[in-house]
Amino acid sequence: MGLISSYRMRLRRRYWRLRALRRRRQLTAVRDLTRAIPAGAILAASTMRNERIRLPYFLDYYRRLGVEHFLIVDNDSQDGSQDYLREQPDVSLWTTCASYAGAAFGVDWLNWVLRQHAHRHWCLTVDVDEFLLYPFCDTRPLRALTDWLDAGQVRSFGAMLLDMYPKGPIGRRPYLEGQDPFGIASWFDAGNYMIERNNLYGNLWIQGGVRARRFFGDDPGKAPALNKVPLVRWHRDYVYVSSTHALLPRGLNLTYDAGGGEKTTGLLLHAKFLSTFLDRAQEEAGRAEHYRNAAEYEAYAEGLEAESDLWCRASERFVNWKQLELMGLMSKGNWA
Repeated sequence: MGLISSYRMRLRRRYWRLRALRRRRQLTAVRDLTRAIPAGAILAASTMRNERIRLPYFLDYYRRLGVEHFLIVDNDSQDGSQDYLREQPDVSLWTTCASYAGAAFGVDWLNWVLRQHAHRHWCLTVDVDEFLLYPFCDTRPLRALTDWLDAGQVRSFGAMLLDMYPKGPIGRRPYLEGQDPFGIASWFDAGNYMIERNNLYGNLWIQGGVRARRFFGDDPGKAPALNKVPLVRWHRDYVYVSSTHALLPRGLNLTYDAGGGEKTTGLLLHAKFLSTFLDRAQEEAGRAEHYRNAAEYEAYAEGLEAESDLWCRASERFVNWKQLELMGLMSKGNWA
């Protein structure tokens, strides 16, 4: 990158820090336990709205993985999410009634919270329907991964988002609180993925899966991005600039081997397509607070009903992380 381009990237990063500084006034601390976070603790951060039914499994999953404290921004939930989170001993909670779209789809709020509380911590930034898998996650805690990354002076860890779905009508099996969502949504598309390099931020841009196949078949270029950089050894000067798809400085996005080799990568199992999503798609399409004026949610609302079946003959049933590595959807690289 030339000097002019580097300067422009520094200005862009400053712009996103200033956005976060301004939007901090939109946040009200409901329960701030951050002073009790020990040095070196692994954190998780998320912004959410009306996710009460999902929260027990989400918190339990990441606690078992090794997350020690959660930083959560609640965007005006009306379903008891705040009451539930307020009772959790390892959750710091902020709330806001401000526009999700106006805060760059929650990025501004999370950038502020991360700047204030995640400095020098490994932090996992995920939605409440995203569940990290990484090589050996069935036998090694998240701390083993972050220690290995530290030893190699690696600051970020990439993971592709893999959309999961049930076999049969999406409304047939109601999702219950505390339930493993992948006991229902246990299928995925294995091979219809498009990958290109984003020249602006240097990250890989990945599209495909069931959402491209089912909802954006006429124009797959409009399908949602599946590339993520969810796990970062955070520094107060870092910023996300497009959900968790890209960060600044640009080097954090190089979670792949540009020379054609393999780096260790993970995968985020995406539990969006459960019975609860039918009403959610209609609600979010009406609110128009998501990317492109919620065009994605309009596609879901128009294309989904209780009897909709996302499964096809090419669908694969999820077994474990080893299966996904053999398929090339994640890699253990040189981590043995």
